[in-house]
Amino acid sequence: MKNCKFYIVDVFAERKYEGNQLAVFICQESLTDSEMQRIAKEMNYSETTFITSFENYTVRIFTPETELPFAGHPTLGTAFVIQQEFIKGKVKTIPLNLKIGQIPVLFKYKGDYVSEIWMEQKEPTFHGFFAPDLIAEVLNLKENDIDKRFRIQEVSTGVPTIITPLKSLNALKRAKINTDKYYDLIENTKAKSILIFCPETYDKNNDLNVRFFADFYGVPEDPATGSGNGCLAAYLVKQDYFNKRNIDIRVEQGYEIGRPSLLLLRAEEKEGKYYVSVGGKAIIVAKGELV
Repeated sequence: MKNCKFYIVDVFAERKYEGNQLAVFICQESLTDSEMQRIAKEMNYSETTFITSFENYTVRIFTPETELPFAGHPTLGTAFVIQQEFIKGKVKTIPLNLKIGQIPVLFKYKGDYVSEIWMEQKEPTFHGFFAPDLIAEVLNLKENDIDKRFRIQEVSTGVPTIITPLKSLNALKRAKINTDKYYDLIENTKAKSILIFCPETYDKNNDLNVRFFADFYGVPEDPATGSGNGCLAAYLVKQDYFNKRNIDIRVEQGYEIGRPSLLLLRAEEKEGKYYVSVGGKAIIVAKGELV
């Protein structure tokens, strides 16, 4: 693992030491799957990425427990490192080749500064519904905390997620995973993660507050999740949450665990097809070399 450089990036962060942390590794000699998995466990961030080829920007994504076909903040953060540290100039798009397929990452600028990074996600798929009392038990909440105007549904733009609407910020803050109930639930579902959201926010400029739980992947709570929020964006349009077929909103996440994050979501439905984009900012906070 000689000459294996890495970068630490805060993604969906307005300032340093906010948002979701990511480690991006670039190695001149190849790593085995088990070596990448061990490094990801050692880093212990929600995800760690490995750029395995610069010819076509091939990227692999690992949580502390497993490899993922796709994840949002690793996609944006890795593309940001490539643009800042290797291209070192303005570029409109960097297409990353992930296990799920190619995901284009788009860059917006203010002068020479990257102001926003966006990714177009795969077209969402919508799956089964869940009873409010069942999910309330998993979250250690009361059934009345669930906003029953909208159904709890499994949605995927690459990583299936159970999207759960809550009534209030108070309910969202009280949520706590019941481990036994959680593992009973995911034993029979493709989705291993749960995203909860409510219309009350800490920052009045934002539209929704979100929390995301994925114990199965070794991530008890994620401070910012692009894949989960992509699923949420599709869900909001599908369920007519804002009473319109397109959205352009600001979502806050991570406040409850001291890593405030801001995600920008866009989604629309046209002739039965759904289009989803997730955006935000990224900041490189450290560089190093694996010894």
